[in-house]
Amino acid sequence: MRVLIVNPILYTSETRDIKKVNTIKDTMIYDLCLGFMEKGVDVTLAAAGDFKPVCEEEYPFEVVWFKTRLKKIFPPNNLPFCPDLMKYVEKHHFDLIITSEVFSLNSLMLSVKWKDRLIVWHELGKHNKMMHQIPSKIWYNIVARLFFKDTEIVPRSKAAKDFISQFCNNVSDTIIDHGVNLEKFQYETEKENYFAISSQLIERKRIDKIISAFADYLNNVDSTCKLYIMGDGEEKDNLVALANNLGISDSVIFTGKLSHDKLVDILKKAMAMLVYTRKDNNMVSVVESIALATPVVTTSVPYNAEYIEKYNLGIVDDNWDFNTLRKIANDKSYISNCLDYRSTLSTAAKAEKFIEISRTL
Repeated sequence: MRVLIVNPILYTSETRDIKKVNTIKDTMIYDLCLGFMEKGVDVTLAAAGDFKPVCEEEYPFEVVWFKTRLKKIFPPNNLPFCPDLMKYVEKHHFDLIITSEVFSLNSLMLSVKWKDRLIVWHELGKHNKMMHQIPSKIWYNIVARLFFKDTEIVPRSKAAKDFISQFCNNVSDTIIDHGVNLEKFQYETEKENYFAISSQLIERKRIDKIISAFADYLNNVDSTCKLYIMGDGEEKDNLVALANNLGISDSVIFTGKLSHDKLVDILKKAMAMLVYTRKDNNMVSVVESIALATPVVTTSVPYNAEYIEKYNLGIVDDNWDFNTLRKIANDKSYISNCLDYRSTLSTAAKAEKFIEISRTL
């Protein structure tokens, strides 16, 4: 079986100025390709050249880099346009094509010509706010209804399923969330006395609210606890200043952006990973944390919150505070629940679900 995975955006970039990385081997989609290989599938990854790493890399599967066009109209960081993709698919036979998002020019091109072997893996659970939602509403109400009505769509969350079902007919009942390569995520059940954040340090992530809640935890529960903040971003100086003003700078460790191995080493020993985001879809960092048997404290904003709450993989509360941290630090059942759920997060298990759906196309 030959599978093409079309995922032009390999990692999140908040601006059109996409920061280059040294490797793509720590991205979710790379591990999904490995999951397909584990199932004996010949897999190819199609990505936007804007995300090509600065270092030359060798991959166990084929990676094709496509040039993005009309960048001023279609910024590569959120709506990449890769017309050369069509010529590539015409020249190479694939039994299955998996493409990301209904709101995508690349998905539209593929749906028009190859819907008989196409799965659209859809993540968005509401209209895009760009230009007062006008482009999004036009796309879903007109383009999606006309050109995706008979295309197989697999949602990544219940929120995505409920949203896209308003516009398209063939929405699968099977939800496939992001997965992880479990070999890379060796868990620890014995946790150390600290919490962790794995995030960009940007305003919408509300790291400031986490630091304030942690300060209350230090003052009311345990003054010896630590908070590791793993990541970088434009808010870093403000967050460092906040920790200083609260008098907790000795207890808050800003690590900067870490290699994936170092991030995992810290996250797997944390009592919980902390999230207070104002806007997010499915968060890969949440999936990684659960795979490491590290529970998650989060708002209801990320789509992952639905199964975190359902399977008690952490605590979901839009106004969580230091008492929430006290609870998760003292209740080991959350760790056991993460271990029970861990096997479902395997990228090989996700690949198998895609293969099963493809048999019905």
